[in-house]
Amino acid sequence: MHIGVVIPAYNAAPWIADAIASVQGQTHRAWSLAVVNDGSTDATAEVAAGFTNTRIRLIRQANAGVSAARNAGQNSLSRAAGEGWGGGAAAFLFLDADDWLAPDALSRLAAALTAAPDAVAATGACAFVDTGAVRRPPAGDVLPRLLVRNLFVNGGHLLLRREAVERTGGFRPCIAYGEDWEFWIRIALQGPFVAVSGRAPVLFARRHAEGAYRRLAADPAAFAPCMTAIFANPALLARFGPRDLAAIRCLTEAENEWIIGRELLRHGRRTEGLARLRRSVRANPCVKRVALIAAAFALPLLPPGLHGPFRSYDSARRSL
Repeated sequence: MHIGVVIPAYNAAPWIADAIASVQGQTHRAWSLAVVNDGSTDATAEVAAGFTNTRIRLIRQANAGVSAARNAGQNSLSRAAGEGWGGGAAAFLFLDADDWLAPDALSRLAAALTAAPDAVAATGACAFVDTGAVRRPPAGDVLPRLLVRNLFVNGGHLLLRREAVERTGGFRPCIAYGEDWEFWIRIALQGPFVAVSGRAPVLFARRHAEGAYRRLAADPAAFAPCMTAIFANPALLARFGPRDLAAIRCLTEAENEWIIGRELLRHGRRTEGLARLRRSVRANPCVKRVALIAAAFALPLLPPGLHGPFRSYDSARRSL
């Protein structure tokens, strides 16, 4: 299986060499890589150009956002002759420029996808570099759970069949936050996901203060374009029907309230954050989250090390 890897990159000079090197060092050798420099103002393009492997191509474009960059890379690899592999990519992986793959990531993902011909995607675990925490996403029919919340850290631990990617029509540049979540939903509408064998991570992800999640997840308005695109999809209405889809949307909105509330707390906006958390639990009662809210009220009395998911970004930076 020839795999096309796409790395969208904007001002990623400090990290992009690690991402590219992790692809170049894969035990699975049938790959090609498109690095899309999305109008960077730093040395991103120069670092990428320093890799001379003929399977790596550098695409330069004016800044148009991560979705446009991913689409440009995918389109380029779809058209590629695939030197020595008899065609363009059979599957795609979208790797963020500040993350890196385990050496056997493509091998394990490709084996899982090959062994499950009805699956549209293969997924594996992702480890967060800052905490060491590991997220293991589910497999099977992930759509009902995926509609409630994004189950995937990013595209670096998802290998997607080419046919499924092309049927989606690509990432939507009009969505600035949650664009990947909306895209995974359109992929999941087409069939099940399969998990790789073993529990070792296939992806190692960095988290940054300037990242989109930290900048936008506390803003309710940031969720609106993504939510509109998701729940206006006629394929979802056909799959679930109006009553069930409305019920799912209520759960999704409760999950969004929880995320906003947690991020407001982490940004130091305590009163607003607690109000959002309470609203989330009223809409979708959960014993664990009731306990977390109780802990959130006690935050001023606790040392930062015990703040758990509500640990402020300021205290996290001071501990680095």
